[in-house]
Amino acid sequence: MKRSARAFWVAAPGVGEIRDTPLAAPGEGEVLVRALYSGVSRGTETLVFRGGVPENQRSVMRAPFQEGDFPAPVKYGYLSVGVVEEGPAALVGRTVFCLYPHQTRYVVPAEAVTVVPDAVPAARAVLAGTVETAVNALWDAAPLVGDRIAVVGGGMVGCSVAALLARFPGVRTQLVDADPSRAKTAEALGVDFALPGDARGECDLVVHASATEQGLARSLELLAAEGTVVELSWYGDRRVSLPLGEAFHSRRLTVRSSQVGTVSPARARRSYADRLALALDLLADPALDALVTGESAFEDLPAVLPGLASGEIPALCHRVRYPSDT
Repeated sequence: MKRSARAFWVAAPGVGEIRDTPLAAPGEGEVLVRALYSGVSRGTETLVFRGGVPENQRSVMRAPFQEGDFPAPVKYGYLSVGVVEEGPAALVGRTVFCLYPHQTRYVVPAEAVTVVPDAVPAARAVLAGTVETAVNALWDAAPLVGDRIAVVGGGMVGCSVAALLARFPGVRTQLVDADPSRAKTAEALGVDFALPGDARGECDLVVHASATEQGLARSLELLAAEGTVVELSWYGDRRVSLPLGEAFHSRRLTVRSSQVGTVSPARARRSYADRLALALDLLADPALDALVTGESAFEDLPAVLPGLASGEIPALCHRVRYPSDT
């Protein structure tokens, strides 16, 4: 039987298209997955769609099952949820998460999929990749009971971090963003909100995720003496300036990075699979539905991506819905 699937490709910078793609039968140790949903992470994927990946970062930016090369043509994406149709008996019929691009069906090694817990709806599970990033950030940050914390940058990653911090006992968490509409998201996540000029200072910890020079500078200003900024933003080939004079040394402030792809050294005994499984468990919380800000059909992706890239369609995570007859 001839198998095929349909996949979304960036045909040229700013131009997307749906292509037919051949589909091999799964071999031993592989699974065939029928996609239910996928997620568009607005920051990274719109950068790819615009052809904006810096040349010296193209190897770093490759997704696990990417086809083609930057800038285009390229098949890119990493937030897919589907049902296993063929493969090991223990997986057939299970809903799984996979770091796969936007495609109706795909074959991957069985170890590349993670079973979605029964308590987590498939539609919410597209957030697993971003919540996993937030888990690693908090492993790096190691917040303590009673800490005063700000999360600067209310995008998908920043909101995920804030949502997890809302569960910490005694922690004062404030989401800080220049967009006042993020106040509604903060309320849904159970944390306070402030515009940058109104944010509360004397923080023990600031998690920065705005990817702006101004946001990082404001993060330093919000710290108490001997406080730490955990930097989650990715700047590509941009240079940023920081006020490392003034009170930076006298207040003994710290700026440290959080690496998305590598498990925190403080949790070296935990694997990437452990981290992703934990992220999926955390997605049982319905408050995280606030991070999904739009949905469209798979066939509409060529028209939707330009709107996401331009900001005409505002989004944190945009969910893609697949037809049941694919």
